[in-house]
Amino acid sequence: MFRRQFLKTLAVSAAAISPLAQKSWALTSTGLQSPIELAVTKRSIEVNGRSASVFGLVQGSGRSGLVLDAEDGFNVILSNTTDEATLIHWHGLTPPWELDGVPDNPAALLTAGEKRHYQFDLAGGGTHWMHAHTLQEQSLLAAPLIVRTAEDRARDEQDVVILLHDFSFKSPEELLAELQQGSAMGGGHGGGSMPMDHGSMMSNMAQMHGGGMPMGGMAMGGMGMGGMGMMDLNDIEYDAYLANDRTLDDPEIVQVEKGGRVRLRIINGATATAFTIDTGTVVGSLAAVDGMAIEPVTGTRFPISMGQRLDIVLQLPLGTASLPILALREGSEEQTGVILATADATISKVATKASSAGPVLDLSLEAILKATSPLDERPATKTYPLILSGSMTGYSWGISGDAMAVNPDDRVRLVNGGVKSCHAAAQKSATCGARMRPPGGLRPERGSHARVAIFEGRQPAFRARLWARR
Repeated sequence: MFRRQFLKTLAVSAAAISPLAQKSWALTSTGLQSPIELAVTKRSIEVNGRSASVFGLVQGSGRSGLVLDAEDGFNVILSNTTDEATLIHWHGLTPPWELDGVPDNPAALLTAGEKRHYQFDLAGGGTHWMHAHTLQEQSLLAAPLIVRTAEDRARDEQDVVILLHDFSFKSPEELLAELQQGSAMGGGHGGGSMPMDHGSMMSNMAQMHGGGMPMGGMAMGGMGMGGMGMMDLNDIEYDAYLANDRTLDDPEIVQVEKGGRVRLRIINGATATAFTIDTGTVVGSLAAVDGMAIEPVTGTRFPISMGQRLDIVLQLPLGTASLPILALREGSEEQTGVILATADATISKVATKASSAGPVLDLSLEAILKATSPLDERPATKTYPLILSGSMTGYSWGISGDAMAVNPDDRVRLVNGGVKSCHAAAQKSATCGARMRPPGGLRPERGSHARVAIFEGRQPAFRARLWARR
């Protein structure tokens, strides 16, 4: 059963961090005795030999993104140096809801030249990211947000952060207008749901095989294109697919040690594209999903949906090696990625298109994820209806229902009362896990991640905190 036959959804965009001392990406935490200055900026990158103006999230040093130590907390002054109003969402963190960064929920947009101070405790470590909940996110207004615990810092691992994006030389407004008019439908790979404003999108946790089960060389939770019939996959034919702002025509080369241990922190920041991560000849161990530790999963292919994050640990070979880490576009031949290489390695060119289409994501992996620290088993104390609405016509989606009055540590059940044609996924900000019962009796281990698929008449449950429903 395929994910997009259940989930008419879309999500978010991409870029990345290397362990090399490159100025463009944040590599080390600075301690938070004084606030970190973080600016929304405009910058230029080169894509397919052309210059492109995009957004950025950079520190005063010019480094993109943040790497924080969990015990220091979050202490950031965000400034808007562009001429456009915007706001940044701290995706994966659990701030007080008024600091969550969704425009008018309740905070206003950050106007041109304005600064705003964000300070709150961090609940733990994890691979997170920050991005706009506006059309600006399609123009790369996103960056990694990595939080490390003392345990993380003590591990003998090299962090390699990879932020994925889908990129178009067209403006986000043009892309959205074409989708609403239907001119982008069936642009080569079928029709999927593409609400360009991420504030109205609902992300789906794709899939991972769980329980320490070995995957071999299979695409975890994915299938090839054969025998599928017409699928809802990609509505937009993008100009490029980026990993750390680069295509495979000029990929980022990350220097690694022979026999070293690498933790890939992969963020799918793409607005409309799901991928499968391919680790090639090195078997990976999936250690965390959406910043939450899971029971290890081994394999060489790991599906990643929009807005999702994967931590994949690699034990590198002892000899000279050049190892492409690829992101295969769902249902299509396009691919992007970075190259891990030892100092003396010969690096071969990797094509921007594979010889076959990337796997199509489904729910099988998600169904068996197991958290290392799941929620305790207890009945729900409160139940609320959740009405999911929307249509492929006009690309407009919504969530409605009663206001939710909850107390700390309530166990809350959401009942999907939406129409049967609107299966969707819901992201629950600031929660610590969930459970679901999708059709067919699939039941992911509770607490495995912070997103669940919501099916007609199904009832996911979660521990209550203040959170933004979107």
